Amino acid sequence: MLASLLLSLREGLEAALIIGILAGALRKIRRTDLSPHLWRGAFSAIALSVLTAIGLQAAGAALEGEAEAVFEGTTMFLAAGVLTWMIFWMAHQARGLKDELEADVRRAALQKGGTPLFMLAFLAVVREGIELALFLTAAAFASNAMQTLVGALTGLALAALLGWGLFTAALRLNLRKFFRVSGFLLLLFAAGLVAHGVHEFNEVGWIPAIIEHLWDVNFVLDENSVLGGVLKALFGYNGNPSLTEVLAYTGYFLAIWLGLRSRNRQESLVAA
Repeated sequence: MLASLLLSLREGLEAALIIGILAGALRKIRRTDLSPHLWRGAFSAIALSVLTAIGLQAAGAALEGEAEAVFEGTTMFLAAGVLTWMIFWMAHQARGLKDELEADVRRAALQKGGTPLFMLAFLAVVREGIELALFLTAAAFASNAMQTLVGALTGLALAALLGWGLFTAALRLNLRKFFRVSGFLLLLFAAGLVAHGVHEFNEVGWIPAIIEHLWDVNFVLDENSVLGGVLKALFGYNGNPSLTEVLAYTGYFLAIWLGLRSRNRQESLVAA
């Protein structure tokens, strides 16, 4: 539940900020008459994202045995890949995102009809929505569908409240710090997805375990306990992982962490 809440809060707040920036840009250029096209684009993107999430869940539920393990492992690898791209994209684009979106709104407003603005809002929001649908599908495999749904709805509700508060000046939030902290937690979540995907492929023999159980601490913290289940859903905890699971987790985390540090150093040098 915590994993889906964090994912939904992060993605939902990003979407809320994007919509807020687009709506604010329309007010700046005094073209609020185009607002209905903006909202139609946003809600169409949300509807498509919901259908995508339902389709992914239905596809997974229809599979059994080895096919189910392959589907779950592939979904987790794909979700981890998209999540990694999102972390790097936000680290690079966050500073200039507002100016870029406002420029896009001005260009769209100069064209005839509301289709350009509809597509701008649709494409901006659907990216967040499809990502979230994929993440929630992967999160549901690590916990259960009901907990994932409750966490997702809670996270989206909080995102909507935060977004409203930010754009009505009723709330102050250090967004840079929020995205930095949530980005680190999502990095751990992505590492857990990679390890869980390796676990699924261990089961079908696509990736060798090498050592089936590198250690077993389930007698201390059972992965099927309440706390163990939370850690499993949020960080990919496994009480008795294989050697390749451990290598995948640590290798992924170190590679992405070092990659982010390298990018930050390069951007600091450019800024200087």
